[in-house]
Amino acid sequence: MDVAEFQQWVNDYYQNRGWSELDIFIRIGFLAEETGEVARAIRALEIGRDRPDELTESFSDNRKALVEELGDVLGNVIVIANKYNISLEEVFNSHQEKLSKRYAHK
Repeated sequence: MDVAEFQQWVNDYYQNRGWSELDIFIRIGFLAEETGEVARAIRALEIGRDRPDELTESFSDNRKALVEELGDVLGNVIVIANKYNISLEEVFNSHQEKLSKRYAHK
């Protein structure tokens, strides 16, 4: 599946679930929540959780959790992009151009 197909799949899936109609400020809250879960997953991978009320997971399980959380972040980013009719390809190109200009060797 390429990026455009995935963006369309997320759009269709979220619409079918009724998640696309949520207010944009609610969506931003979800994005912030998922970003925190990415931070938690990275912490588990890098230094562990060290909590007596949580099981210690394997590196593979922690990595899988990170992949899932990154997907949740990406899903929220896609919903936001779709709301404003922005393709991920446009985002990728814009970001690449910005960084290339900003850090061009002189």
